Amino acid sequence: MHEVGVRVFDDWTALWNRDLTLAEKIMAPEIRLRYAQPGSDAFDTIRHPKQLAERIDQFHETRPNLRYKAEGEAVVNLTMSDGGPTGLVTRPYLARHDYDGKPHAISGIDMLRLENGLIVEVWSVSGGLAGRAFYND
Repeated sequence: MHEVGVRVFDDWTALWNRDLTLAEKIMAPEIRLRYAQPGSDAFDTIRHPKQLAERIDQFHETRPNLRYKAEGEAVVNLTMSDGGPTGLVTRPYLARHDYDGKPHAISGIDMLRLENGLIVEVWSVSGGLAGRAFYND
């Protein structure tokens, strides 16, 4: 199940790197996002994959060269149910983009809750713009 969890997180990362068609493939029809960082209020009312894809697209518009990369080791706690993998996948990530003409890196951690192979809930914590990167590769 570890490989399945890593693959789901890789797809989640690709979605955030603007492969927006993945939203309908990896997200459940109804979702809940729990973003802890300041300024993330726009994610509070998102309930559907299409809304998430639109918000990710808008997010990229204001952050030139934004790229996400999974970092560190994934923690996977999935079991197989009749409809597909169910449980949690958690992994650190690194986001890089240009801000005020300078490169900027922020680390964070996302926890994905899956039901029947689809993401139904996400918890996300990062340092925000004033944050720092824990991984510097």
